[in-house]
Amino acid sequence: MRIAFSALLSAVALLLAACAQIAPQSPAVVAAAEADDDTYCRSNAGPPGSNAYAACLKDRDAVRIAAQNRMDRTHQRLVDDMLNRR
Repeated sequence: MRIAFSALLSAVALLLAACAQIAPQSPAVVAAAEADDDTYCRSNAGPPGSNAYAACLKDRDAVRIAAQNRMDRTHQRLVDDMLNRR
């Protein structure tokens, strides 16, 4: 009985891990982020084409990538914890 329960628990954990894939962002989400970045940088860094505007876009992109990396690491940690029954 205990072995069957353990096998069932392992199977459920593997299925959950398989289903827990991060979907790529939709084009609408990407377009909204680009529009938000453009609006923010136009109002805080200057007109498009200026060095300050380009630096602002680069900084916002770096912040977004760092946040995505943190979310990916957290997701992987959660999957690992589920598989290791923590």
